[in-house]
Amino acid sequence: MQVGMIGLGRMGGNMVQRLLRGGHECVVFDSHPDAMAALATHGAEASQSLADFVARLRTPRIVWLMVPAHVVDGALQDLSPLLAAGDVVIDGGNSNYIDDIRRGRTLSARGIRYVDAGVSGGIWGLERGYCLMLGGDAATVRQLDAIFKTLAPGGDAASFPTGDRTPAATAPQGYLYCGPHGAGHFVKMVHNGIEYALMAAYAEGFNLLAHANAGARESSGAGTVPLRHPEHFQYDFALAEIAEVWRHGSVISSWLLDLTARALAADPALREFSEQVSDSGEGRWTAQAAIDSATPAPVLTAALFQRYSSRGEDNWAGRLLSAMRYQFGGHRERPAQGKQDD
Repeated sequence: MQVGMIGLGRMGGNMVQRLLRGGHECVVFDSHPDAMAALATHGAEASQSLADFVARLRTPRIVWLMVPAHVVDGALQDLSPLLAAGDVVIDGGNSNYIDDIRRGRTLSARGIRYVDAGVSGGIWGLERGYCLMLGGDAATVRQLDAIFKTLAPGGDAASFPTGDRTPAATAPQGYLYCGPHGAGHFVKMVHNGIEYALMAAYAEGFNLLAHANAGARESSGAGTVPLRHPEHFQYDFALAEIAEVWRHGSVISSWLLDLTARALAADPALREFSEQVSDSGEGRWTAQAAIDSATPAPVLTAALFQRYSSRGEDNWAGRLLSAMRYQFGGHRERPAQGKQDD
């Protein structure tokens, strides 16, 4: 099949390469000509403008948007006047599912078919494949099956089967039609909320291991309760080796743990990284969906709030807590990072 890809960043460019490897034709467009030129060496057809991009696609056209969520509406505003009834637009970014409902309705009024595709796989997707969660018209998704099958990991990606499936089932191949407009990104939204929580669990667990030598390095300070039994915390663990042993047969083994082990093996002290962790929106939307539907999600929500804390968003609250302790008890906190009281 012929596919047009708009957005050739870390995900889009690799997806084009995987499609080309699978025998598909790809027309590409990006604001950076170098990105198009690089893919042209792999067999993609570069375009000179958005209009040229659309003109190079055979009808009915298939256009895949792989751009940040906040620019999708602008991209559609420029793209949709160039399309015709019967054409398909696939949004593979991390859009809010509520926006998909609106976009699907707007484009359908012009006869343009819209598919929201939640895509997971990151920078490793070129080799491993991409897990795809799809929303939109069921018939349209079926017509695009060859594209999704090429991008997906295939049946060998999972460690073991979970039960019998019909021969036509696609979930074991790594892609799934989830329902009408917005369904694909709703499932991807929750996926990323879970991702936040899993990452936080690993981070907190390894942090506890890193503090297992607290008894050996404890220093007394006013207002800090000393360890009751310092002798119970005298361990200097090799965190990279613990991550590695957990990868082999452990109940908590996962691809995220594989990546954790990789990072710790490269730099056990993680000197290259700051403690600040961004959130790209899906965790917030997951928490909001949980609130709106009265669905308890304390772990997912706590993981989101921890990302806010990592960026210093609770620094003012910490200063106010310290001020209150001083007001009612005259307590002075220990100076932070070597700073001394005036």
